[in-house]
Amino acid sequence: MNASDADQEPGPTAGSDARWTFLTNHAHVLVTIARDPQCRMRDVASRVGVTERGAQKIIADLVADGYITRTRIGRRNSYEIATGRPFRHPVADGHELDELLAVLVPIPPHPLDT
Repeated sequence: MNASDADQEPGPTAGSDARWTFLTNHAHVLVTIARDPQCRMRDVASRVGVTERGAQKIIADLVADGYITRTRIGRRNSYEIATGRPFRHPVADGHELDELLAVLVPIPPHPLDT
């Protein structure tokens, strides 16, 4: 490697170790739950790329701040995303979480539309 090679860092590519995203892990957990409200904690963690403990902490944050509700059904949890909740950063002032979910969570077709 010559000196000019050392000055240039490779950009992130699919499957590379450079791991940054435009959304936080909290947003990833919300999207995962919105797509599968009965998702197991280990599946949330796996899909988001965090530990189970990390997923538990994020879900606890989201429940505490009213972004999701958790209902125990037998041995499993079921989650519901709260509607009309604002983003938490001033840059996104005036926007609601529903807008993000409308883009990232596909709406299944109605059975009569097929």
